[in-house]
Amino acid sequence: MQRRHFLKSAMLGSAAVLAGFPLMKAEAASKMKITKIRYYSAPGYNKPLFNQARGIVEIETSGGIIGIGEGGSKDMIEQCAQMMIGEDPFRIEHIWQTLYRGMFYPPGREKLHALGALEMALWDIKGKALNVPVYDLLGGATRDYVECYATGFRASKAKDEEQRARDCIEAGLRAYRIGPTGGNGDARFDFYENAKKTIEFSKRIDAAVGGGGKWAIDLHTRFDTPEAIKICTALEELEPYFVEDPIRSENPEVFKTLRPMLKVPLTVGEQFGDRWDINTMMEQHLIDYSRVTLPNTGGITEFKKIASIAETHYVGLIPHFTGPLSTAALVHVLGSSSPIRAMIELAGGEPEKIPYFNDDYVHFKNGKLYLNPAPGLGVKFNPKKADFVMEITSNTKFPHPVLHSPDGAVHNW
Repeated sequence: MQRRHFLKSAMLGSAAVLAGFPLMKAEAASKMKITKIRYYSAPGYNKPLFNQARGIVEIETSGGIIGIGEGGSKDMIEQCAQMMIGEDPFRIEHIWQTLYRGMFYPPGREKLHALGALEMALWDIKGKALNVPVYDLLGGATRDYVECYATGFRASKAKDEEQRARDCIEAGLRAYRIGPTGGNGDARFDFYENAKKTIEFSKRIDAAVGGGGKWAIDLHTRFDTPEAIKICTALEELEPYFVEDPIRSENPEVFKTLRPMLKVPLTVGEQFGDRWDINTMMEQHLIDYSRVTLPNTGGITEFKKIASIAETHYVGLIPHFTGPLSTAALVHVLGSSSPIRAMIELAGGEPEKIPYFNDDYVHFKNGKLYLNPAPGLGVKFNPKKADFVMEITSNTKFPHPVLHSPDGAVHNW
């Protein structure tokens, strides 16, 4: 009944416009309100808050529809959730702007994780309410599937990395990603020795998969400029799919020096957040691929905006892996984005089995992720199999007002 009401309202609104009658206000409104927001932690997942935060949020509405999102820490979710109670869940951009601009300081990357999780849940609500998948709300499918690459390949029983890489490619994934030698639990990191070993390791992997860009490497920001140049120069003839984070990326200006010296495809962004973090590097053609991801960007809407910037500057999108629900959401976003080069990372080379999600939460076959036609994000959440942390039911009074422009749009305080 609720869904028929929404669809009927939408059709009536369209008819009014076609008939020449203006819509007097934003009656694309859902008539629902956000009533409760719950936060759960993932059982057994105790990594610190960084780019793989896996908290689960549920946003409940007065219409009985519940949306789910992934990411954020308890304190950041709590602050953002308190500003959302009573809001119309269909006004996704408006809510995002309120949370992003409603405080005096712009949000840091930790808060963006929380904002991204909550915004993801709003898209899930809207898709469920209208009985369509999120990718249809984002403009419809632009590709049949999204290619994937693997960091590790758990399906392989091989004892050496070369055979694991071969097994990965034979399973249908586009590329196998490796890291630099050293630094994985070692107390000391010899930049000179590890640069040499990393080059040798890359040559072995390239030979194992038969070249052709079937492998990539993440240097994990571990090297300084001399070693970064040395490694990237040595890898040119091997033609890797990409070289990630050759040096620290806090200062994009350093890539103005580095980029002209290198010919390998470069990518950064897994530590970044919203479009302002990555914009300079795209605009000045300092990278070939962006690694920004969900929920780190602050949500699906923000990722779509970044995708538009990427298309304008001929930059591909290869988002970093963060969590299973975020992977499902990325398929909706990349599957409906402009047909620029796109690829999703799968840690272990295949979707994880998550006890609190349905078994087919993503559609994966032959190394590729396919669009899920189920309403919303297409993921079912069982809260009884996750660890309940808190529930927010009231809107907190903040020490300053949220200002609006004369037209009702959010304005900086």
